[in-house]
Amino acid sequence: MSIKYVHTNLIAKDWINLSQFYINVFNCHPIYPPRDLNGKWIDKLTGISNVEIQGIHLLLPGFDEYGPTLEIFQYSSEFEEAILKHINSPGFAHIAFHVDSVEEYADRIIDFGGSLLGEIIKKEIENIGILTAVYAKDPEGNIIEIQNWEKDNNE
Repeated sequence: MSIKYVHTNLIAKDWINLSQFYINVFNCHPIYPPRDLNGKWIDKLTGISNVEIQGIHLLLPGFDEYGPTLEIFQYSSEFEEAILKHINSPGFAHIAFHVDSVEEYADRIIDFGGSLLGEIIKKEIENIGILTAVYAKDPEGNIIEIQNWEKDNNE
């Protein structure tokens, strides 16, 4: 029996704008063609009548063309307004990216319409290394962790 992680789905209010944020900030690469899903098969899969879904898969940095991907979809059907996301809300909380410079990527997030959730921290974790990290939000409020680990020189 085989298993492979393939994607994480992010529901957007504006899939084009949100996918452009992840392309610009994190150098994700779109996997074409964009998705335009409708018909009885997707109604059966989602349990939503006359659903229409548009979006795209973005290849995450550090992986080959086989993924995993960030799947950014937008539903055209009416939906309940989402509750604001908090770092300690139950369920999936955030996605994380390891970067060379947390400060540089924090600035990029802000430049492309996101915001910082907290402050950039630097913390030595004994026998592991030095963690530099910050939580941020994309333009639609989804939480992102930006981190960098400097390995402990005592290894």
